[in-house]
Amino acid sequence: MHSIEKVSQHILSSKLIPLFYENDIVVVVEVVKALYAGGIRTIEFTHRGVNALENFKALVALKNEMPDLFLGIGTIKNEVDAKNYIDAGADFLISPCFDASVADVAYMHKVLWIPGCMTPTEIHVAQKSGATLIKLFPGNVLGPGFVDAIKTLFTGVDFLVTGGVEPTAQNMGAWFKAGVAGVGLGSKLITKEVLANKNFEQLEAQTKELLALVKTIR
Repeated sequence: MHSIEKVSQHILSSKLIPLFYENDIVVVVEVVKALYAGGIRTIEFTHRGVNALENFKALVALKNEMPDLFLGIGTIKNEVDAKNYIDAGADFLISPCFDASVADVAYMHKVLWIPGCMTPTEIHVAQKSGATLIKLFPGNVLGPGFVDAIKTLFTGVDFLVTGGVEPTAQNMGAWFKAGVAGVGLGSKLITKEVLANKNFEQLEAQTKELLALVKTIR
């Protein structure tokens, strides 16, 4: 298991984190392979369906072919799910909210936990609990101006943003300029069309283009 510090530094260096859920394990595996071939080394699978845990376990096994891939699980809102995914081999946990019981489980097992926050009060509580990496969610509601306004209030915290981030130079550039350390992209990258048509070559190509774009705006 990687240390919290190593996982955190890896995520911060990644800049771009794809996130998705899919029931069909064959599609799940092909999506991850396409993202990996496109240059992605950090992925968030989300706990949003009946097959989530079993599919995640299959992805952990797939990491034998991708030893430098860091695989996290998102949408973790209680200690039971946190423990199940830690036992399954999650490199990190992400939540849409702050939950003290999830924080306790994560820190007990020395696994990075990234809580989701929307207000300065939530960020303050999360930082007091030990969080050094916080997800701002939903990004399309908060906007880059929110980050610019509060970032100096919370030294020692790095911010990611998810929810409505657009895969464009203008949108991502605004977020990075405001001060986020990374952006999460879900259905804007792994679209319904890609999943339905199983167009994994297209996903790989778009991922390469997007990573190249991120380098130009960072």
